[in-house]
Amino acid sequence: MRIQIIEAQPKDFFEIGQLMIDVYSNLEGFATPKQQPEYYEMLANIGDFVQKESVKLLLAKDKEKILGTVVYIADMEDYGSGGIATKETNASGFRLLTVSRPARGLGIGRKLTNACIEMAKSANVGQVIIHTTESMKVAWGMYEKMGFKRSVDLDFEQNGLTVYGFRYFF
Repeated sequence: MRIQIIEAQPKDFFEIGQLMIDVYSNLEGFATPKQQPEYYEMLANIGDFVQKESVKLLLAKDKEKILGTVVYIADMEDYGSGGIATKETNASGFRLLTVSRPARGLGIGRKLTNACIEMAKSANVGQVIIHTTESMKVAWGMYEKMGFKRSVDLDFEQNGLTVYGFRYFF
């Protein structure tokens, strides 16, 4: 399987939004669309999120099939989360890493994460900031294996859900 990591095009936005909704709404213990309708509306309209110049929506493809996606943010002011992350300087971040259920275990999440790290290095920042939750233990483990370190100062609560911060320094 030949997997490409490329920047998403507007024609991909609807499919990516639906993939994100499918993945996040099926995470055990994660907020449902009824509990956090604004969050799921943001996923459905992911093309709106990438209208900022510093934001890129990347996707992993095998031929024409979207296997996964991630939102890379070069300027933390555009990160769009709670907590202090948006005040961080000399940092880039990524959010909403999603791997389709059939593509899990193929290294898609790692490839997307590495693409974000490489973009941050090219931007000459010193770190990458991310967030995850208890419901995302598989991703959490992958991030730690890749060298991300917990950063309690980045933690925040969102509608009763604890969101945990991580940093990757290079």
